[in-house]
Amino acid sequence: MSQIKSHFTFTKQQRSGIFLLLLLILFGQCLYFFVDFSSEKIETNNPLIAEFRAEVDSLRQLKIANSQPKIYPFNPNYITDYKGYTLGMSNEEIDRLHAFRSTNKWVNSAKEFQNVTQVSDSLLATIAPYFKFPDWVTNPKPKPAYSSNYSKDKEPKTYDQKQDLNTASAAQLKRIYGIGEKLSERIVNFRNKSGGFVADVQLQEVYGLSPEVIDRVLNEFTVKSAKPIVKININEATIEQLVTIKYIDYEIAHHIIEQRTLREGFKSFEELTKVKDFPLKKSEIIKLYLTFK
Repeated sequence: MSQIKSHFTFTKQQRSGIFLLLLLILFGQCLYFFVDFSSEKIETNNPLIAEFRAEVDSLRQLKIANSQPKIYPFNPNYITDYKGYTLGMSNEEIDRLHAFRSTNKWVNSAKEFQNVTQVSDSLLATIAPYFKFPDWVTNPKPKPAYSSNYSKDKEPKTYDQKQDLNTASAAQLKRIYGIGEKLSERIVNFRNKSGGFVADVQLQEVYGLSPEVIDRVLNEFTVKSAKPIVKININEATIEQLVTIKYIDYEIAHHIIEQRTLREGFKSFEELTKVKDFPLKKSEIIKLYLTFK
């Protein structure tokens, strides 16, 4: 036991040396933790880092661009409330377009679109490149020399002078300039499938008839023996009744009922055309089957 104790017995000089050694060890640890002995310098202007940053920035810009709503070519005549809102149009500008279309008129150029809606030049410059009009508007075919003579020689006929469109044969329809074998048969087939025309405006539903040809047909024919139309009161109709009308599906019928409740009833057909997704192109057809009592 005395031998073990002798190992832990130090002189005064030895104790001073041990204390000094501990101080040097503590001082060395502090230098290790608090002093940076690294001689390597980090280059902040490394070209590789700059290239990496540029690539990250380009990817960020691409992501921002992809998150923006994309605009595809469209016919401005069929702009809905939602479509107009996404394009940046105000409610007043959209309403002007709908009021213009409710008169069965068409916008055929970007300038005419601005005249009708009164949109600003900056907005027009943004959306006009996406306007897509029918080919017969953008690339009208030259009229034959005798087409003007046709219109001069043919004065508008009275109702009594016109033939009944519901009894006209394909051969009689072929006499109209612009109607051949296929179009005449198509008119007759459409008439037979629908149970007869109820109004002249239904000619617009026959595929392939241009507005000019329709005008020439109606100069010679008109609906005289139309079947009676059972009209639906728009302010009392249920969804099931509304979907029986051509071109109105369940979604549009739901929007009609919703707007009718908010408006406390529709006062005019123009108010009805402002319903979301309402098929403005077929408004004259739909109008035949509605009443606003």
